Amino acid sequence: MSEILDQAVAELNQKMSGAGFASSAKFAIAEVGSIVLDASGARISDEDADVTLSADADTFQQIISGEMNPTGAFMSGKLTIDGDMGVAMQLASALA
Repeated sequence: MSEILDQAVAELNQKMSGAGFASSAKFAIAEVGSIVLDASGARISDEDADVTLSADADTFQQIISGEMNPTGAFMSGKLTIDGDMGVAMQLASALA
């Protein structure tokens, strides 16, 4: 497995612990793989989710670390969203 995915899963599980995120979201990281986040936590997976957020590895790492705002990444075209925009907004709030 990719070191990027392993590190991201650990960081997401830490950030989302107790956040009460009841939906599902998939982070599709170009040329790396996918992570699914739901009420059970984050895991490396490519299963379907309520919303899919797609970005390159650098953008994704900046969003997870807090260096880049997810909304700003979306507005600048670095992050694309497919699916339930409301879920994406809940996730952005939980990651902030």
